[in-house]
Amino acid sequence: MSIGNWTVADAKARFSELIEQAQSKGPQTITKHGRTAAVVVSAEEWERKTKRTGNLAEFFATSPLRDSGVEIKRRKDRPRKVDL
Repeated sequence: MSIGNWTVADAKARFSELIEQAQSKGPQTITKHGRTAAVVVSAEEWERKTKRTGNLAEFFATSPLRDSGVEIKRRKDRPRKVDL
């Protein structure tokens, strides 16, 4: 996947092409005043990158710290008083 570089002005003027490039060639970087301002990716890539794998219980079950012997104890202090 090659990354294309676009200025904001070019991205505005050639928006359809920008989207086509993101779909066919990969992420497209948009710069503003010479600095990266945004990256346009295809919907397919976005879904792939943001897809959630597993749930919280599975995350803790596969944690490398699961059998480390670390014990976490909850404090039994009373809640502090807050003046309202």
